[in-house]
Amino acid sequence: MSKKIGYAVVGLGVGRSHCDAAYSSKNANLVAVCDLLEDRLESAKKAYEGTLTYKSFEEMLKNPDIDIVSIAVPSGLHAELAVQALEAGKNILVEKPIDITVAQAMKIEQARVKTGLKVGVIHQNRFNAVMEPVKEAVDSGKIGKLILGTFAVKWFRDQNYYDAGGWRGTWAMDGGGSLMNQAVHTVDLMQWLMGDVYSVTSTMGIYNHKMETEDLTVSIVKFKSGAVATFTSSTCCYPGICTDIQLYGSNGSIEVDGDALKLWKISGGDSFEENDMLEKYGEGNGAAVALNPTLVLGHAVQVEDIISAVIEDRAPLIVPLEAIKSVRIINAVYESAKTGKEIFIVE
Repeated sequence: MSKKIGYAVVGLGVGRSHCDAAYSSKNANLVAVCDLLEDRLESAKKAYEGTLTYKSFEEMLKNPDIDIVSIAVPSGLHAELAVQALEAGKNILVEKPIDITVAQAMKIEQARVKTGLKVGVIHQNRFNAVMEPVKEAVDSGKIGKLILGTFAVKWFRDQNYYDAGGWRGTWAMDGGGSLMNQAVHTVDLMQWLMGDVYSVTSTMGIYNHKMETEDLTVSIVKFKSGAVATFTSSTCCYPGICTDIQLYGSNGSIEVDGDALKLWKISGGDSFEENDMLEKYGEGNGAAVALNPTLVLGHAVQVEDIISAVIEDRAPLIVPLEAIKSVRIINAVYESAKTGKEIFIVE
């Protein structure tokens, strides 16, 4: 390749992880960053030598050296900025959730189709090391027919988290609270592992914060396959307890907490396999990296993926229509909680 891909990032909160990945990539140059806050721009200027800084997104998009833009602004602005970038001829990587409503998210998909450019969406937990063998165990039928899933995001955020963010915990910019912001990754994993959702029946409330949206949801989720799951999201669980991803099939059971394997029981399997799996993945990604030093984790996987997608002229690993699935489920949970009805997922 004669020329490195020119990379830019808008939003220097979570966007810093995108900057780190692009700056260290062998196939890209971090050309520019954009944010409204001067202190963030100054910090980025010191951290990423030679990188241009912008307060105006429109001005940054005029830079011809930029091939890809990471969109890492508040969730309710994702579609607006993503479409702007696509119309300016830039490929994009969008932070989770792709946007806060299906209608808004579809604007990104429509712009992708119109421009023919690459669009990737961050759902980095799919790339936790443990998820590869878990996904394979489900897809291959190793654990049999899926019967039950239990998913619980039991995290904690103090009041300062919502007060300092301004946009967090608002319907307009965050699209929700504990479910849309914190648990969206686990919703994505749930539908990725268990398949298409048929319906949700939910309740939600504000239990331990002053906020507009919610800090607790509890749902019963039915799948088109006939399986069922419970899903809980909360930012009230001091000091932050766990992220349960648990699958129970007719031939086996798997339990994960975050990125760490806790249980691997397969009918007819031997103790060697079980012990081997727990040894490899029981400590989370750290243990996996020790076993495979070339393994790249987190946002870096998807930043490198969008760079490669542009170079190789292929689709990114997670495309808009896939990312929209979690938004559709979350919106249905909120609708169910507000109306008291079972909401059926219509795609």
